[in-house]
Amino acid sequence: MAPNKNRPHVLVLPEDDRNRQLANGFHLDLSSCRQFQVLRPAGGWGEVLDCFESDHIGEMEKCSNRHMVLLIDFDDNEERLQYAKGKIPGHLTERVFVLGTLSEPEALRAALGCSYEIIGSKLALDCRDGTSKTWDHPLLRHNADELGRLRATVRPILFP
Repeated sequence: MAPNKNRPHVLVLPEDDRNRQLANGFHLDLSSCRQFQVLRPAGGWGEVLDCFESDHIGEMEKCSNRHMVLLIDFDDNEERLQYAKGKIPGHLTERVFVLGTLSEPEALRAALGCSYEIIGSKLALDCRDGTSKTWDHPLLRHNADELGRLRATVRPILFP
């Protein structure tokens, strides 16, 4: 179900199915499920950026209540965050967040020993409770700055 565009809401654009499963696990633990939507996987981190530019920038300009999470794999390239942020127009930077595993979700699943959905649920619990138990994992720790921005902006929408 699509969120109400007249209320603050969050769309997640995942790179692939593994990232979609992480986002779905996060979605399962939300207080305000109707204001969160996981979109179809884009098919790669570059495709996430292309899709954001072609399909979502214009929609965000029309809809000031929309926030977006671009969920990508960093493939052990921390410079990818700056590259991705460079694709976000300045007037939208407060409403767009780039998050993902340092390498790939498979490595995170193997390290934590649970499904993508359970990992996503743990990440949501951290966000809700203001903790970082799962977010402090070495494969996620690089998200700290984006996570801080995300929590300040999106937490009131998703965890009222």
